[in-house]
Amino acid sequence: MKEFARLALLLFVFAPCFARGGGDEVVVVYNKNVPSSKGVADYYAKMRDVPSRQVWGFPLPEGEDMSRDEFKSELQLPLAEKLESAGLWKFGETTIQGADGVPVHFIRCVVASKIRYVVLCYGVPLRVDEDPNIREPERKAVPDLFHGNGASVDSELVWLPLIENDERLSGPMPNRLYGCTNAALLDPTNGILLVTRLDGPGPDIAMGLVKKSIEAEKDGLWGRSYFDSRSITDAGYKLGDEWILGSARLCEAEGFNPIVDTNPATFQPDFPMSQIAIYAGWYSENADGPFAQPTVEFMPGAFAYHLHSYSAATLRSTTEHWCGPLLAKGATCTMGCVDEPSLQFTPNVEAFLARWMLNGFTFGQAAWAAQPALSWQTTVIGDPLYRPFWKTPEQILEHLRRNHSPDLQWYYWRVANFLQAKGMALSEVEDYLENLPVTDTSAVLSQKLGDLCDLQGKPESAIEFYKRALTLNPSGEQRIQIRLALANVLLGQNQTSKAIADYRAIMDESPGYPGDVPLSNKIAALEQKISSSK
Repeated sequence: MKEFARLALLLFVFAPCFARGGGDEVVVVYNKNVPSSKGVADYYAKMRDVPSRQVWGFPLPEGEDMSRDEFKSELQLPLAEKLESAGLWKFGETTIQGADGVPVHFIRCVVASKIRYVVLCYGVPLRVDEDPNIREPERKAVPDLFHGNGASVDSELVWLPLIENDERLSGPMPNRLYGCTNAALLDPTNGILLVTRLDGPGPDIAMGLVKKSIEAEKDGLWGRSYFDSRSITDAGYKLGDEWILGSARLCEAEGFNPIVDTNPATFQPDFPMSQIAIYAGWYSENADGPFAQPTVEFMPGAFAYHLHSYSAATLRSTTEHWCGPLLAKGATCTMGCVDEPSLQFTPNVEAFLARWMLNGFTFGQAAWAAQPALSWQTTVIGDPLYRPFWKTPEQILEHLRRNHSPDLQWYYWRVANFLQAKGMALSEVEDYLENLPVTDTSAVLSQKLGDLCDLQGKPESAIEFYKRALTLNPSGEQRIQIRLALANVLLGQNQTSKAIADYRAIMDESPGYPGDVPLSNKIAALEQKISSSK
């Protein structure tokens, strides 16, 4: 038993402990015409030690859209020129590599670079509008959708190192580094600039993304993972399900114990989505279900992504589409599309999570390694340097113990999930948790013990652990999770009256619970059943 736990500690590694990138690798861009934009830029530079000489303002349109001419004359070319004149870039002839290591020759590209990231701050436009005056030879047998030249500002800047080549603007540009597992290749000298933005419905939300990133890097990204697939078999759409279900399998192997919804609809409003660390799902136009409730339990550092063609059509709204609402509710990083991309050119969330969690990539590196196309519709929102999985397990454990962190319970929760995923007998995982001193005071670990006992067919023990968890200050949504699980076990033991009491407790403890009507109906049906049996 002890040896198995020790093995888990050695294998329980999210990513190799590579050297971390610093603020000197970043250029920060803000909009001179939006006063709060500079405030976000200065805050980021201070928090990430970006040299002041690498914080640049440009006079840009104040809205979320800019024309192709505005983009080229006011941002794209001035940024390239500034990078070169500041000595951060040098152009020349070079041969660059694709993700598979095969050389791809370009006439001119960046051949020396002191930076690899650009951070666009709140106020920098989001989208480059379609320009009908651009005429390029049409590719044969290419759908009309891919003839347009509109794009996200982020995706259009990513290929800036190739600006001196005659790159095609119409349609998506294949990302030659899509699926890359070598972070060193993701560099301007290999044709890619890693562009993300600190953005959202307001500047305070944008700045909060930095604070939460740094907090999660220090203390770890902890919490639960949720995945919302659709059980699609149609060849044209099942790719989205494959990415999401693959992400769930990855998180299971890494101890995040995923909760997976395979129904065609999204998670229902009354689903108790507690303590979210990772979320990926599809397919609804606007944030709905648990994400439309007044409070969403995002953990510090949480990544949340909803696959939809217009998930980032605006970032200024707290209710429209997905990216703005997710950020407003507390997510730390996300991705989305500003316009119709076609499914195969949306972010591959499984590839992203694999590189972020397993390969030691920063958020910016992982995000762009997961993009099948550049010069297209994706925007990436979050601190590009964010790396919550960079520490070894020993470093994490030592830090949590030294600081008497409440997150220590989450560390052991993940170890238990990891052991379970690796095939350890449930009884041994139960013993492992019961022998930890922290378990007696942890709602998270007591709930986990209840789940383990329920899976083993030990209802009496499950009931006791769930009851104990309820006394240990669980979060609001976690309390609902526990009470629903407890009521289910009680019903299985024919303790209907006690189950009814738990259902009533949910409505008493959680005013405004969106499931109060169906829960009331369920209570009425159970009470009728009791009455009929007398």
